[in-house]
Parts: sequence; structure tokens; C-alpha cells
Amino acid sequence: MKGIVKGLGLTFKTMLQKKVTYAYPDVPLEMPDRFRGIQHFDPEKCIVCNQCARICPTDCITLTGKKNPDPESKMKLVIDTFDINFEICILCDFCTEVCPTEAIVMTNNFELSTYSRDDLFKNLQWLHENNTNVRKENNLAAPKGGAKKDAG
Repeated sequence: MKGIVKGLGLTFKTMLQKKVTYAYPDVPLEMPDRFRGIQHFDPEKCIVCNQCARICPTDCITLTGKKNPDPESKMKLVIDTFDINFEICILCDFCTEVCPTEAIVMTNNFELSTYSRDDLFKNLQWLHENNTNVRKENNLAAPKGGAKKDAG
């Protein structure tokens, strides 16, 4: 009997507390600015250095480059294909941290649910069009070059 009273007391106590349920599909969730969501890729900035693919712990990034058709340009290579397999991507942010030109940046988008695993393989065009909710801060967390500002 003591257990039933104790259980009902807990039930009535939690019934009076404020609800924490979100109306998610109707009202979008506001994510923190440093949230690591789906990547955005800008092919004009990419120098095909392949650092993002090398540092990826799951090897989900593949990219290829081709010789630049413009001989006057400073860039020797231009991006040909850039693919991310979100089936195995862990959204670790390593690819954005290592990119010297910030061609790949994180966004606050997180919705990747699909009915087929084949839809989780995203190409250059899809990643370039994923340009909403790009983080305000990407590689600005640490100053470049190792120089530190004086406090005074």
C-alpha cells in the first residue's frame, strides 16, 4: 500500500509541472550557433588540396579535381566532383577546421531523414545549394598564424 501511495504522489507531482514538449515539425527548433549540422560546400573557393578527405575519420568524403582550363588563373586545379556519404558521416567538423579557404563550412541544418539509404549520398550540387543557416563562426575560434593579441 505504501508503494502505491508513493507512486501516485510522484505521478500527481509530475502532472503539475510545466511540459517540455516541442511542436517540432510545425515550429522549427532553434539550434545553438556552434551546432555541427550538415556541411555547405562552395566550389569557387575549393583549391582541391584534399585535406578534408584525408582528415575525415570515417572516409565519407570523396573529391576529384581536374586541370584548370584557364591557364591565366592562379589555381592549378578546379573541383570536378565532391561527394559526402552522410550514412557514415559523424559530423565531427574536422573537414571544416582543416580547410584553408573555408570552402566547406558547417550549417545549423540537421534534417537528413529519408526512406532510403541511397538518399544520404550527397553530391557537389546538393552541398552547394545547402546554404541556409550557415554558422556565423566557422574557423574564427582560433586566430590564424599562432599570434596572440596583447591584453593591454
